[in-house]
Amino acid sequence: MDNKIALITGVTGQDGSYLSEFLLDKGYEVHGIIRRSSVDYRERIAHLEGQPHFHLHYADMGDSMSLVKLVGMVKPTEIYNLAAQSHVQVSFDAPEFTADVDAVGVLRVLEAVRTNHLEKTCKVYQASTSELYGKVEEVPQNENTPFHPYSPYAVAKLYGFWIVKEYREAYDMFCCSGILFNHESERRGETFVTRKITLAAARIAQGKQEKLFLGNLDSLRDWGYAKDYVECMWLILQHETPEDFVIATGVQHSVREFTDLAFRHAGIELRFEGEGINEKGVCVKGPDSLIGKTLVEVSEDFYRPTDVVNLWGDPTKAKAKLGWNPAKTTFEQLVKLMVEHDMAKVASEGAAAKVTLPNTSKREL
Repeated sequence: MDNKIALITGVTGQDGSYLSEFLLDKGYEVHGIIRRSSVDYRERIAHLEGQPHFHLHYADMGDSMSLVKLVGMVKPTEIYNLAAQSHVQVSFDAPEFTADVDAVGVLRVLEAVRTNHLEKTCKVYQASTSELYGKVEEVPQNENTPFHPYSPYAVAKLYGFWIVKEYREAYDMFCCSGILFNHESERRGETFVTRKITLAAARIAQGKQEKLFLGNLDSLRDWGYAKDYVECMWLILQHETPEDFVIATGVQHSVREFTDLAFRHAGIELRFEGEGINEKGVCVKGPDSLIGKTLVEVSEDFYRPTDVVNLWGDPTKAKAKLGWNPAKTTFEQLVKLMVEHDMAKVASEGAAAKVTLPNTSKREL
């Protein structure tokens, strides 16, 4: 392989850690951007630190000078911009910060490439999102589906999508967006709804939590495995022409289905009864101490000002043009993998006090 050098923003995240492993296996020199913090947040990449072809650098998506200097020093052949304020609910609370990182941050990366005159030698991948479709106008969604962003996060990401397209056309740069639908893993942050569910199932099964509170159980999502999705990111930059691609499984499930399956893998069978805010998940099979107890409840605290309820991707283009297989890990396998990880994690936590998560805690799809 020719001297392939990758620069990854958001390297400490779920996707960044999997992508780093993937590219190192491909023989890349991998450079990651981290922010200075007094708190250790690098547990997902700790096993990579010290490897001769893996390097970390301090920079920030809000600091264009740091990005220009780093890109000039590393001279990457590929940049994967995964960094973002990626929590939809938080974007309602911190819309300006979200816009600065998720919108203008993309511009800063593109300008860093241009400032260093690397337009012809450096390819750029932008992590876009299915939230662009927002208040969806058709299902499933593909590359030609109209966008209707429905949160400050989605609006910021829409700018990122269009500025990538503009630089591709205005400066003939090889820059592309992958429109990623929900992708989960055992490395998913604990504030995201899938991980919240799998951790709660594990804790309840082991007597360390009493109940799980969720928002809209009818919300529909296209959930895939993050480890599979980073391969598609790489394939997008290996394609002969710069194009945008939907990255999805093409299969849709509700939050209720995810919850039911997660609890089953934890050894608990639920019966859902009631509707809307009054819906409950009652244990009908499992440990004797849980039979008949309400283990899942709906709370209005987890409803958003505007809520996207029907995301469903069409990966036809990625399958046909890139040869990517979105069905490598099924929904059932994904949930099982996450629950097994969290069952082991909870067991290792020891005899901790029972946990009841407060309704005010904000969780994310």
